[in-house]
Amino acid sequence: EVQLVQSGDELRTPGASVKISCETSGYTFTDYYIDWVRHDPGQGLEWMGQIDPEDGSTKYAQKFQGRVTFTADASTRTASVHLNSLSAQDAAVYYCAVNLPSWGQGTQVTVSS
Repeated sequence: EVQLVQSGDELRTPGASVKISCETSGYTFTDYYIDWVRHDPGQGLEWMGQIDPEDGSTKYAQKFQGRVTFTADASTRTASVHLNSLSAQDAAVYYCAVNLPSWGQGTQVTVSS
């Protein structure tokens, strides 16, 4: 059974950064890209980018370039997203996903002063 288990909800102040992890199981970690998407009621579903766990190569959506970093650790089968310089517009539920298809359960990020 394919499973993607994300880290817990986060509360941050504006200007801070957040790191969300996605621990995977049930498939060969390096065989599938991991995508990161986020959803909020105002913006809908936004694709943030993806990482190839085999070689660590990344592709970032233009909107997030310079502010987001994806990592993938094959030894722990865990992918992570690090987003800095948070603003209220970054408040959303963040998901990792693989094209099996399978999604993580979502991580709520709240940005508030």
